[in-house]
Amino acid sequence: MKRVRTAKGRKVSSTRWLERQLNDPYVKRAKAENYRSRAAYKLIELDERFGLLKGVKSVVDLGIAPGGWSQVVRRKAPQASVVGIDLLPTDPLDGVAILQMDFMAEDAPAKLNEALGGPADLVLSDMAANTVGHQQTDHLRTMALVEAGLEFAQEVLRPGGAYVAKVLAGGADNQLVAELKRSFTSVKHAKPPASRKDSSEWYVIAQGFKGEGG
Repeated sequence: MKRVRTAKGRKVSSTRWLERQLNDPYVKRAKAENYRSRAAYKLIELDERFGLLKGVKSVVDLGIAPGGWSQVVRRKAPQASVVGIDLLPTDPLDGVAILQMDFMAEDAPAKLNEALGGPADLVLSDMAANTVGHQQTDHLRTMALVEAGLEFAQEVLRPGGAYVAKVLAGGADNQLVAELKRSFTSVKHAKPPASRKDSSEWYVIAQGFKGEGG
């Protein structure tokens, strides 16, 4: 195990983060396989389990930065066009249209729709709200993003499409699960192996979109 010397002015938490990065097999693998982030393997593992990318032609990546998930889509489904959005800047990716703006902005869904130019097969959301350390507040903020992503997915998905979103431990709350079940034939929660064990993140996987009106 590689140790990092605590440099002057560096917080203990920063040193721990660096140590974890240096000893993380997914970080090493991402570098070797030219993925922009270790998060790419979360989607790879979810796809292996749920067949998310099979035959997709149009994908939306909510919270695209730094681009790892879109890289996976382009490698596994080279026929797919991808539209991504993030508040943070994202380096260009071949076959991916990137909007740098807040997904929660009023005009964001319309701009994504315009870039899509038709229905989507898959809406992916790895968005996470900035955490404040208060569990209930963090959960509510994240759920607001999941709900906004679902609303958008209901508008753009073609029948049979899928919606995948990051949620926190405990998964989507009952009300949201009920809404997902109204719109999709299958709703499951999963924690891919690439998701760090000490992380509270889970994903909700909703497949088989029933079309408008559920």
